[in-house]
Amino acid sequence: MQDLKQSVEQIIESVGGADNVQSGTHCVTRLRLILNDQSLVDGKKLEEIDIVKGSFEASGQFQVIIGPGLVEKVYGEFISQTGISENSKEEIKEMVNQKNNPIQKAVRTLADIFIPILPAIVAAGLLMGLNNVLANPGIFFKDKSFLDVYSSWDGAAGIINVIANTAFTFLPALIGWSAVKKFGGNPVLGIVLGLVLVHPSLMSAYEFAADPSKAENWSLFGIHIPKVGYQGQVIPVIFAAYILSFCELKLKKIIPESIQLILVSPIALLVTGFITFAVIGPITMAGANLITDSIVSLFHTAPVLAGAIYGLISPPLVITGMHHLFLGVNLQMAGSLGYVTLWPIGETVTMAQGAAALTMFFLLKNNKKLRGVALTSTASAWMGITEPAIYGINLRFRYPFVAVMIGSAVGSAFLAYQNVKATSVGVGGVLSFLSVFPEHWASYFIGEGIAFAMTVGLTLIFYRFKIFHSKDN
Repeated sequence: MQDLKQSVEQIIESVGGADNVQSGTHCVTRLRLILNDQSLVDGKKLEEIDIVKGSFEASGQFQVIIGPGLVEKVYGEFISQTGISENSKEEIKEMVNQKNNPIQKAVRTLADIFIPILPAIVAAGLLMGLNNVLANPGIFFKDKSFLDVYSSWDGAAGIINVIANTAFTFLPALIGWSAVKKFGGNPVLGIVLGLVLVHPSLMSAYEFAADPSKAENWSLFGIHIPKVGYQGQVIPVIFAAYILSFCELKLKKIIPESIQLILVSPIALLVTGFITFAVIGPITMAGANLITDSIVSLFHTAPVLAGAIYGLISPPLVITGMHHLFLGVNLQMAGSLGYVTLWPIGETVTMAQGAAALTMFFLLKNNKKLRGVALTSTASAWMGITEPAIYGINLRFRYPFVAVMIGSAVGSAFLAYQNVKATSVGVGGVLSFLSVFPEHWASYFIGEGIAFAMTVGLTLIFYRFKIFHSKDN
């Protein structure tokens, strides 16, 4: 392998020189650079460097794939040679966000709100899946559940169920914390706001949906405001969090520092609470429920078409970052309906990305370096992280990526037709079935198998007949 210092010199030269580098940071596997002019990048020369396993542009950042461990050493040498200051990931995000259009900024904002709470949601989904495995008959014993045979496990299952449901019971608190933090306010107040919206004295949103006439009202100067909670809601909490942050920041500019601790928090919470319960909450909850109902209705009315379209567009949505919009929809469904459909239906994409990368491992017989990238990105994809497969192999050669789109579309169409459901958003890849309701496992495995077979077959066909090949390969 080339000397590290020399390799970094070549990386800098390949991205247009030190003067073309505005700022940079790194993640677990990649250098993440903001360049002044990306047209100056020499992609072919860059990827000839031994330590470089690939490169791509996404969300305003030029990213160079190095690998875990080594990337930290490369970044240190990169900083030393270019003379740029070290930047945090948050600073890089802010720089990138300034260059984005309004839609990209909105998507980035949603991503920054949802991603920090994703570990709690995924954990909840897996634990709910584990509870379903224990409680559903026919998995371990014919016509009986594990708990029916081993009743001594009832207590353990009950504890698992409580832990699993907590994240969704208090979902507004999680979103409130993350959203207020994103908007620049005090995240602790965000937690309080979320808990206010699910206070036990309020009528549950689920009960309200079943029979709105039973809701009691507050009488405020002749205006009747329903005493309704926002259990399982996403959009109302985000709007409320923005109002809270706005009020808090404005109040801090007006109120003297000596009395801010006493006045800012209660005033901000009171103003936000009144506005949310009276206006913002009812409007946004109606809109959020309309979105959820429309998607559910679409998959009931034309499941094959809806599933196929969703599977087809999911791979390019990941590239643009627009897939984060559907994360919000999935959370809304999990919170309000108790199940999700979009997430399990769209999981064929993860299988397909890995299948395409694995197929390319066998096709790239004369390129040892790319074969290594293909093999490691296959394993990464099937553990739920598809970016290495997308940018390192599939998108680079184009035809595997097209095969992924078609393969996932067919697999997703089948899953939608079978009405496959999951407890919530779960971990991606080979363990994703754990979050799927056990009664849907057979259909889920068949759908994943269809996506795998279609992707492998189409990748081979496109390779053999040179269809959808990129100009550079």
